[in-house]
Amino acid sequence: MAAVRRWSEGMSSDNIKGLVLAISSSLFIGASFIVKKKGLKKAGASGVRAGVGGYSYLLEPLWWFGMITMVVGEIANFAAYAFAPAILVTPLGALSIIISAVLAHIILREKLHTFGILGCALCVVGSTTIVLHAPQERQIESVTEVWDLATEPGFLFYTALVLTAVFTLIFHFVPQYGQTHIMVYIGVCSLVGSISVMSVKALGIALKLTFSGMNQLLYPQTWAFTLVVASCVITQMNYLNKALDTFNTAVVSPIYYVMFTSLTILASVIMFKDWDRQTPTQIITEMCGFITILSGTFLLHKTKDMVDGPSLTTSISMRSLKHEEDGFDESVPLKRQDTSRIP
Repeated sequence: MAAVRRWSEGMSSDNIKGLVLAISSSLFIGASFIVKKKGLKKAGASGVRAGVGGYSYLLEPLWWFGMITMVVGEIANFAAYAFAPAILVTPLGALSIIISAVLAHIILREKLHTFGILGCALCVVGSTTIVLHAPQERQIESVTEVWDLATEPGFLFYTALVLTAVFTLIFHFVPQYGQTHIMVYIGVCSLVGSISVMSVKALGIALKLTFSGMNQLLYPQTWAFTLVVASCVITQMNYLNKALDTFNTAVVSPIYYVMFTSLTILASVIMFKDWDRQTPTQIITEMCGFITILSGTFLLHKTKDMVDGPSLTTSISMRSLKHEEDGFDESVPLKRQDTSRIP
């Protein structure tokens, strides 16, 4: 209790706001998956299922409620970056996976494997560790300060490396290996995503200052960050959709989460110098918390289709039946899915 009291007293009000927004974002996004799935099931009962190419879910109010819930969650996540450092906000995205898994177990009656429960516990422990040792948010009074940070040699060098890697992947590796190597598409998404989050944070800070009475819309830097956000998000969505269409979601999700979160933390450390305000012990503890979250995320994804049963054969049979009903073949996780089976 004494440690928690010292933490709450030492944590800035902005960090607390960012923490609350990040947790709220995970709640909304995690719940949205369950609501959307119930909407898909309801729509599939009276029309062509989405898994085999149907779009009847677009007429289902429950599915749209799930979409609205997800949008609210994304807005809360956007706002969280305006108040708290990325090293605090980004790893907390793993909580949405926990919430989705727990609600699926309770509402959809989808069984959660024992190791899946352990994965959830690891994510909670890792998230708590990061929250307790997260750095204080940097005090910024103008969007021009963020621009100065973004144009320092260290971050310019990082940006140059990212752009070089992205263009190399897009123009050299995507045509040759995009359909066979999962790291190509995810690499583009993750690298661009790290720049996107920094721009989102800059734009969020500009809007926060504007709403507090210091208009930042007059500065060209605000619109420059807006242009970067738009460009990065479009690129991310394009290549993430390619990855999801080509490879299994169960494989794409954890790998993307690990790469995106790792690169985002690295970009934040370089641009906002988060670790300059921390001791080596705090930094090591944060990294341990992050690794704990990664372990829990992989464990949860690895066991999400497994159930505790009397035999391994029964578990495999149930998993195969589930995939056949959904219209997907996931027997070879890194191979391209057959998307041509449309009635």
